[in-house]
Amino acid sequence: MTKTGNTGRPSLLRHAGAALVLAFAAVGCKDKLLGVTDPDIINPGDLLSAEASVAVANGAIATFRSITGGGESTWMFGGLLADEWSTSSTFIQNDETDQRQTQEFNSTVTAELRNLYRTRTRAEEAIVALKAKNPNLRALIAEMYLARGFAEMQLALDFCNGIPMGDGNATPPEDGVPMSNVEVFKLAAASLDTAITYANGTDAQSVLMNRSAKVVRARVALALNDMTTAGAMVTGVPTAFAYQHTFSLSTSSNTLWGQGLSARRYSVGDSVEGNRRDIPVANAIPFSSAQDPRLPVTIRTSGAINGQDGQTYTRTTGMWQQLTPVDVVNGLDARMVEAEVALRAGNVTQWLAIHNALRAAPPKLGEIQPAAMAPLTDPGTEPARVSLHFREKAFWTFSRGQRLGDLRRLIRQYGRTEANTFPQGVHYKGGSYGKDVNLPIVTAERNNPNFQGCTDRNP
Repeated sequence: MTKTGNTGRPSLLRHAGAALVLAFAAVGCKDKLLGVTDPDIINPGDLLSAEASVAVANGAIATFRSITGGGESTWMFGGLLADEWSTSSTFIQNDETDQRQTQEFNSTVTAELRNLYRTRTRAEEAIVALKAKNPNLRALIAEMYLARGFAEMQLALDFCNGIPMGDGNATPPEDGVPMSNVEVFKLAAASLDTAITYANGTDAQSVLMNRSAKVVRARVALALNDMTTAGAMVTGVPTAFAYQHTFSLSTSSNTLWGQGLSARRYSVGDSVEGNRRDIPVANAIPFSSAQDPRLPVTIRTSGAINGQDGQTYTRTTGMWQQLTPVDVVNGLDARMVEAEVALRAGNVTQWLAIHNALRAAPPKLGEIQPAAMAPLTDPGTEPARVSLHFREKAFWTFSRGQRLGDLRRLIRQYGRTEANTFPQGVHYKGGSYGKDVNLPIVTAERNNPNFQGCTDRNP
């Protein structure tokens, strides 16, 4: 029997695996009149074939896409909580997150958390099916471990301590036991290490999966303050490499475009807010007004109000269009890891050289091909170098799910405080910015008897 809480609904993890459990239900009627084949019923035996195992993996990739650029994921909400985006939405869920006062019952965060759990669960379903029926498809098995590890990493990057991590594929599904961010990062590391082991071929797909898993593994190592592993993982990864999620009119659109440029529910963040551009936001990078070639932004200050909320002049970027692929992992990520490892080792020359090589020959970012930029100069002090590094990284990785985790690391690993890292001051929609430095595990998970709320909201 499914364990329930006050609402009588299963926890998010159980919900994530519920669809497949229900699909496995077989009709035991012997009446020949009712014995026709129903194409909507998927029986357990239907998955026990080579073709079906690939179909399950394809479904897992579709779910994986929903936690990157194919849905209103924590890539966007994490950027809203940080400084990448500002709200121009009618939805209070967006406003409160931008104000750093996200409620535990926030329905958008609930959906985002559910999709992260689903990605993990469905990747595991595919791993089991592929190993049973298609063990030779090692690159595809590696991609499933990559999906699982990426979801685990994103959970730890974006959410509070005390994340329930159960098993949606157990019979019955097991409730998650709350884990610290460090423990979840270690789960991600194990998943990604296995992906690297499986992606050991020389064919193009195996090489792609091997590089992808190594770069994500390096990001996990950074989160765990393991600079040695981080640097080793990205050695030899070319800057031009990218593992992308793609879109089509018959599947899903690029949501970074859909929520930003199209619906104008999100406005590119800045260090000054308000339609009159007169409300300063302390600590925020001026993503809009910097006029950086990596992030061209159109800033409206007159004419008809164009925000979805009917009250905001939005700041939009053409970086993405409806079907623009998004880089889940790329060589820029590898270079940012190398630069940070060099900086932590005190090798300022190498750190600066990595950044300036990218600025001299910028890779394409979405639909944008940035012009070459002037070289950086050494700001002269360690704190200033750290600030410059994370500013450069913020422009290279804009809205790809990294900014919130980096702000948290600036506090955990670099001795900064919430007051000098996250947006501060009066919020342009009223009130002031709050104190959130992560997203909460939501009310729906309280149906899990092991979960009584976030362990803490520390960075």
